[in-house]
Amino acid sequence: MIKYLRLRIGLITLIFFIISQLSFGQNTSILTGQDTSRRVITTAVPFLTIAPDARAGGMGDIGAATSADAAAGHWNPAKYAFIENDYGFALSYTPWLGNIINDMSISYLSGYYKINRERTVAMSMRYFDLGEIVFTDILGTNIGQFNPREFAIDGTYSQMLSEKMSLGVSLRYIHSNLTGNAWNSTNDAQAGNSVAADIAWYYKKDLLLSGKNSNLSLGVAITNIGAKMTYSNDNNKEFIPTNFRTGIDFTTSLDPHNHLSFLFEFNKLLVPTPPVYEIDENGSIVYDANGNPIIKRGKDPNRPLINSMITSWYDAPDGFSEEMQEIMWAVGMEYWYNDLFTARAGYFHENINKGDRKYFTVGLGFRYKVFGVDFAYLIPQKSNNPLAETLRFSLVFNFDNYKQQESITDDVKN
Repeated sequence: MIKYLRLRIGLITLIFFIISQLSFGQNTSILTGQDTSRRVITTAVPFLTIAPDARAGGMGDIGAATSADAAAGHWNPAKYAFIENDYGFALSYTPWLGNIINDMSISYLSGYYKINRERTVAMSMRYFDLGEIVFTDILGTNIGQFNPREFAIDGTYSQMLSEKMSLGVSLRYIHSNLTGNAWNSTNDAQAGNSVAADIAWYYKKDLLLSGKNSNLSLGVAITNIGAKMTYSNDNNKEFIPTNFRTGIDFTTSLDPHNHLSFLFEFNKLLVPTPPVYEIDENGSIVYDANGNPIIKRGKDPNRPLINSMITSWYDAPDGFSEEMQEIMWAVGMEYWYNDLFTARAGYFHENINKGDRKYFTVGLGFRYKVFGVDFAYLIPQKSNNPLAETLRFSLVFNFDNYKQQESITDDVKN
């Protein structure tokens, strides 16, 4: 029987909490760099909310309405219908929380294929490696090691509805193994599994302003609509991070070689806000005759999926003002020179009572023929933040149909 987990800084809170208190669910806000001392909404598998690619990571984690790329599946799968190339893929890598631990990382592999002008299919895999931990018994004797890990595999279909509009859907399998089937005195710890879906809409309109070619894009996506996840038994299920995201992208051509985009986006978790429970004179939660905690303000968080998605807009214990605090927003810019070089910047904001993540981002990118590379760097607004010095790297490969290129070449020769 495991009594104690010795773990390097940054993971001790996570793993110890899961093994010793599985009946209370997974508290993993530490993995997203949030301040958990206030009323933070927590879910299982928070790695699904972390920006996986360097392009979006350089613009304040914005991607709902940006131009389509290989990583569109994470942000807005409907964008794939408007992607310019016939097929391509991207590989992204992020050393996560590298300021406090040296073997945690997020890897993201995504690829797409245009069936025809209106339809595109895509697949992606996200892998979260939480580093290696050491299990010991009550005497401190090493009884084994384990590498917690999580992954998600997606399949996406995107359909153009008109010259300006598209829809996209994704199906996702999620696996999370944090404890290696460890055992404590009250619960069997096990790997968590779930399935989820995304549904998204994308709109793009070309404009001519002051004689300059411009375009306006809008995007809306509801992601991770799926079943609750458990790490012990069916009586202890946690919501996965169902999320609503919407954004706008205005891009203008300064001249034939220089293009500039201005972006704005906000998102909100569509999961129950934790209620305020009755507390006795000792600071302990008060329970009713059926063993359920008595709610002082707010709504019972044990609600069905669709009901929780709808009521998440008005279930905060402190009413409308707290609901507004749950909305995260970001602004960003992207500059392109001759479709070869790009520079990016952004800012992400989360309310102090809901995680207090506030950070600036910068990024650079290069393209040469079918190959591209992107870098992003995160700069927290506060010092000693676990997200400090976060770097993201992406390799991008985009291809046009070989036969089409060959045909064009032959036409030119003739």
